[in-house]
Amino acid sequence: MVSRAFNQFKQALKDLEHAEKPLRLGDYEWTCFAAHQAAEKAVKVLYQKLGLEVWERSISRLLNNLPEDFKPPKELIDIAKELDGHYIASRHPNIYSEGAPMGYYTENKARRVIEYARKIIELCRNEGFQA
Repeated sequence: MVSRAFNQFKQALKDLEHAEKPLRLGDYEWTCFAAHQAAEKAVKVLYQKLGLEVWERSISRLLNNLPEDFKPPKELIDIAKELDGHYIASRHPNIYSEGAPMGYYTENKARRVIEYARKIIELCRNEGFQA
């Protein structure tokens, strides 16, 4: 099977770039979702590099389940847990007892989440993958 890791990493970078656009528009929930997608794709590149296929959406579980040689520090797994919270909650109103996701997201949260995604992408880049 041909590796698609290069394309996957390029898309992760594009998703991170995309996360900046809704930030400028004040669509902070979409910023958080795009940041999650960027980090998820980047981590899956590490699995592809190892010849493994994964379907998991939880970035923290993906990171935690990496072989010991690739496992990141606990701090990165912790920030991945915050990113995990935006996969569904940023898009689905029925997650909240009232209101829409847009009412639960702030500019500060969106900026923090973009930085978290950047850190995870850098981890993947430092593990030897360049786009």
